[in-house]
Amino acid sequence: MYKVESIKEEFVMQNIPKVTLEEVQVDRSRFLDYLLIADESEKVVKDYINDGEMFSIHVENDLAGVVLFTYHAEHVMELKNIAVAQKYRGKGIGKLVINNACQLYQGKGIKKLIVGTANSSIGNITFYQKVGFRMVEIRKDFFKSYPEPIYENGIRALDMVMFERVL
Repeated sequence: MYKVESIKEEFVMQNIPKVTLEEVQVDRSRFLDYLLIADESEKVVKDYINDGEMFSIHVENDLAGVVLFTYHAEHVMELKNIAVAQKYRGKGIGKLVINNACQLYQGKGIKKLIVGTANSSIGNITFYQKVGFRMVEIRKDFFKSYPEPIYENGIRALDMVMFERVL
């Protein structure tokens, strides 16, 4: 296992003076509302909320979001969930968090970061490609097992589009 004992990273960006990531080690359920921004099924989120490594994302002293990574296979981490509050979207925070995570996990011996999103999540599909991920697989009917159907952009989420980024 590639365990991060503690992390508190700081970044400087245009228009955002300070972004920090802090590892969440206890009471992950307090971030449930954030995780539900990126994954609409509370049942599914509760199945993985205590897996892997979770980091809260802060801008200045304000909680701006959360990111959760799980161990997928030897030398592979999965970006299981990343959610940024509406007022912080479009400012480069997600890109910054992913790029930092790639550096962090590469330093821990991870060779690849993977992520999946729904076929209906057009914005996510664009975002992941912009931050260096490549499409590698379609998992047909993945979202049929969700308790309630999900619709985005007038499209039903049925298939999982998988991406990978070699570190």
